[in-house]
Amino acid sequence: MLTSLFGNKNVERILIFLFVNGKCYGTQLHRLLKVPLTPLQKALNRLEVGNIITSYYEGKTRLYQFNPAYPFMTELELLLKKAYTLLSAHDKKEYYVTKIEYGAQSLKLESKTQVVLAFWKKLVGITQLTFNSKAKSEEQPSGRNGRGKGEVESVKVDSNVLIFNERGTWQSNEGTQMAFSNVFRWTLDRKAGLISLEHLRRGPDHPVFLFNLTPTGKNSLSPLDSHLCAGDTYFGQIHFDQQGLRLNWRVIGPSKNEEMDYYYM
Repeated sequence: MLTSLFGNKNVERILIFLFVNGKCYGTQLHRLLKVPLTPLQKALNRLEVGNIITSYYEGKTRLYQFNPAYPFMTELELLLKKAYTLLSAHDKKEYYVTKIEYGAQSLKLESKTQVVLAFWKKLVGITQLTFNSKAKSEEQPSGRNGRGKGEVESVKVDSNVLIFNERGTWQSNEGTQMAFSNVFRWTLDRKAGLISLEHLRRGPDHPVFLFNLTPTGKNSLSPLDSHLCAGDTYFGQIHFDQQGLRLNWRVIGPSKNEEMDYYYM
């Protein structure tokens, strides 16, 4: 799509990947994008020499990210967002990194079921939530940045269906405050080892399907696919521990480029 402009398909892949995920390393790109490592490294070096990206080390791993001092970063992000929104749903999913725990790829169905049941047990006890939202680029309205908190009233429909009624207040970093309310339905499929998540803003008889969640580690679940809504693409990941649940949302669309973190306790 942008190959003619950038002169290199791998440069295009790297820039879109960084736009979606914020950082990357060579072998990660090689594995996820199924592209030979050597030309990817050459493309990374080219971008770094051009001061479009910078690199640093975490242990022995060399990580790359956008150079915040690059003078055309805002314009580049707008271009990449436009290119991303024009990709197919399958290609959008390919560019998003699910933070899979080490060894999770080999989880057997029995182990996945145990993870799902452990998550479900944690879900039933949730009573509170806090969340924050953050724009991922300078062109996003600053009013989207803020924090919220509220209460969760859970209604157990039966042993496999749970309704979350969420109410609270949200305050932007600029001081604007507003009330919010949401209704979600969680459904456990014990046989398949999955949990589905639906939004009930139109009522329980007209649910808006969001995700089928599957284990990606001993304490994490991720969607089998992305959620599309009016041109916006939603990705999500859930991590849980003794303290509660963390649901991370990444939203990219024609007018959105943001990240939200929900903490359920």
